[in-house]
Amino acid sequence: MRKPFLSVIILLASMLSKSTVQAQNPQWNAAEIKLNLEKLNVLGSVLYFAAHPDDENTRLIAWLAQEKKYRTGYLSLTRGDGGQNLIGTEQGIELGLIRTQELLAARKIDKGEQFFSSAYDFGFSKTPEETFAFWDKQRVLAEAVWLIRKFRPDVIITRFPPDARGGHGHHQASAMLAHEAFKAAADPKQFSEQLQYVKPWQAKRLLWNTFNFGGQDNTSEDQLKVDIGNYNALIGASYGEIAAHSRSSHKSQGFGSAAQRGSSIEYFEYVDGTPAKASPLEGIDTSWKRVPNSGTVQSLIAKVNQTYQMDKPESALPDLIQLYKALDQINDTYWKNEKKKEVEKLILACAGIWFESIAKNPDYAVGDQINVDNAIIARRPDVTVQLAKLNGKEIHKTLVNNLLLKDATTISATNSTQPYWLNEPHAKGKFNVSDFNLTGYPENPNNPKVRFELLINGTAIAFDQNIQYKYTDPVRGEIYNPIVVLPQLTARSSSPLALTQNAQSVKVNLLFQKNGQDPAQSFNVKTIGAKGWEISPASFDLQFASDVSTLSKEITISPLDATVSSIDTLLFQVNQKDRLKEIKTIAYNHIPEIVYFPDVAIKMSNINLNNEVKKVAYIHGAGDLIPESLSAIGIKVDVLTGEQLLKSDLSGYDAVILGVRIFNVNKDIAQIQNRLLDYVNNGGTVLEQYNVSNGLVSKTFGPYAFSLGRSRVTDELADVHFDEKDPVFNYPNKITKADFDNWVQERGLYFAENIDKRYRTPIAIQDPGEPLHKGSLLITDYGKGKFVYTSLSFFRQLPAGIPGAYRLFVNLLSKSK
Repeated sequence: MRKPFLSVIILLASMLSKSTVQAQNPQWNAAEIKLNLEKLNVLGSVLYFAAHPDDENTRLIAWLAQEKKYRTGYLSLTRGDGGQNLIGTEQGIELGLIRTQELLAARKIDKGEQFFSSAYDFGFSKTPEETFAFWDKQRVLAEAVWLIRKFRPDVIITRFPPDARGGHGHHQASAMLAHEAFKAAADPKQFSEQLQYVKPWQAKRLLWNTFNFGGQDNTSEDQLKVDIGNYNALIGASYGEIAAHSRSSHKSQGFGSAAQRGSSIEYFEYVDGTPAKASPLEGIDTSWKRVPNSGTVQSLIAKVNQTYQMDKPESALPDLIQLYKALDQINDTYWKNEKKKEVEKLILACAGIWFESIAKNPDYAVGDQINVDNAIIARRPDVTVQLAKLNGKEIHKTLVNNLLLKDATTISATNSTQPYWLNEPHAKGKFNVSDFNLTGYPENPNNPKVRFELLINGTAIAFDQNIQYKYTDPVRGEIYNPIVVLPQLTARSSSPLALTQNAQSVKVNLLFQKNGQDPAQSFNVKTIGAKGWEISPASFDLQFASDVSTLSKEITISPLDATVSSIDTLLFQVNQKDRLKEIKTIAYNHIPEIVYFPDVAIKMSNINLNNEVKKVAYIHGAGDLIPESLSAIGIKVDVLTGEQLLKSDLSGYDAVILGVRIFNVNKDIAQIQNRLLDYVNNGGTVLEQYNVSNGLVSKTFGPYAFSLGRSRVTDELADVHFDEKDPVFNYPNKITKADFDNWVQERGLYFAENIDKRYRTPIAIQDPGEPLHKGSLLITDYGKGKFVYTSLSFFRQLPAGIPGAYRLFVNLLSKSK
């Protein structure tokens, strides 16, 4: 069993099935009930469209969803996988998992809905052409069209324009795709295979939400303008205050925001469709008049709003139940289903109904039986609630007011809880999701759940509740986590990186874990993907006795060609069928615990390496895996805090390394830097990794002046021009062009500018069509020692096992000859 981690559960659902609320159990107060009663009268919808988590205008989303009460969605084409992480060392898909949950936390605050496409954030892109070279444009366009046809927005709003003003190539690409999807969604000839499930949909207009930030002012007084600085008394906050709370959910990006109060103007530029002069939804009937034969519904909604009593919300139940039934009589399927879901949640809230489904254990395996404790309570008087069924099992028990009713159920764990977009290996620019019906979902829609079938004042309504695990932490109190369904066999390697230096073999230990309730099991494990390497043993059997849940196996990895630096990935197959998986957990207090199952993958890298560096000190910045990477080649790494460094005798270290973005996150960096320059002056070596140009704690980076710009080289295979005579490329390893092969995601970022002439800049690189830039590597002798500043992306290359990156990094740490 995994031990529970400290985290909170965010219950959020989107794109719900007909007449069923998934994992929704609203505990609204009387004012929130009133807001949602008013929303019943509004039949408008808006889709905000951009590229990444944090691109969205949270203030506008909050205003649209809570002031105007439109159904409001945010389509983020990516999950933010390619960015940097200010709270930990997670990168790539792990960072995307974190940012997915941060977006869901933001939507919980601003009341928007969250959607995604299958596009993968592969890192910074300078042009949309480069972006589309990695994204599957037709697939992403098809997904955008699908979501538009399913969501049926009256208005689509983009965050960025389709040209250079959008900056990031992903931003520009998102605007292009929004425009194409705006047109294609209305054309029955476009993606016609979707029409067996959805109908063509023509949004009224497409707008660009212009902006004034990042040194660009794209707003104009002749544009459509709306003041969204309202204060909502029912919420007790303005939309600027709500937006700050929502945007501060993006903690991995350091986007804590201050609240804004008072008038706030948003600007919109017309892109396509019918122009508007006064409001984004101008000319769109958002009342029930847009739905034929809805007179009864309109009158019931008017009545329930007029008669609602804040101190007696249950008095609204008879009219809400009558409204629930009347909605079945209208012919507009879309608005019937949407409004029935809203009414269902209002009935729960007005009746004070709360329920939960709690598993006995935090995790199970595929095929296990999950024993679930269910509890339900109705806490308002004069309400009759009967629990009719649980997962189809006849119960027929009437709830006593304000008394818990408990009952147990058992369900089968049929599918693992692997996030659906990770079920198949992803390509460089896209996730491979074979089931198109999963398009848009932020999380798995089919995780284990219990169906509560209730009779509320005699009316049957069913609710689906996700099964959770809960425990009590002595500091944080009651903690809820999603339950986890594991593969039957998982493993963990002693190292994800098998570095064979100078053709020496390396041994890796695999610890296998049998998951699940079967007392004894056997498995065959076979290595795959090892061309050019000898793996011993290449295949083996595992037999778990009834009282054994873990077994270990050691394998030996050897390169077949000792003379060549090479890199590959070793994978494993279970029973000639499934890839062997490992269990990985991401736990932060601001998001639910995340558990996912990547392939057990051992990066094999043969490095022809000369290394005289034995011991280094490392100070963390925003977080990277450099210490672990250096340990893999036999360097002893002491990770020091800033306070420890200031008090330590540094003379015993061959070098001191500063983590990425340390000048952005460490408030003591100026004092630390003074100490390090003394260390260099006395003969030491200091290597500083990249920082970003904004939000700097100190701008004194080295012994001589330079500044930071925003230039970068995003082509990871861009030609590298380097001074072959410079000592750093000759000792202890002779660096050649081959050492810059196989780099991942980028060459470097946030290059130095205005560089003092006392620095050597022996590398020049460029993206296609751009000038050579010499700011990626700065080296100078200072006193008896050496100072290095580098914005080459070693923080990505070393964990990826890139041989040439290791050889160059060791050279940078070494004493020059």
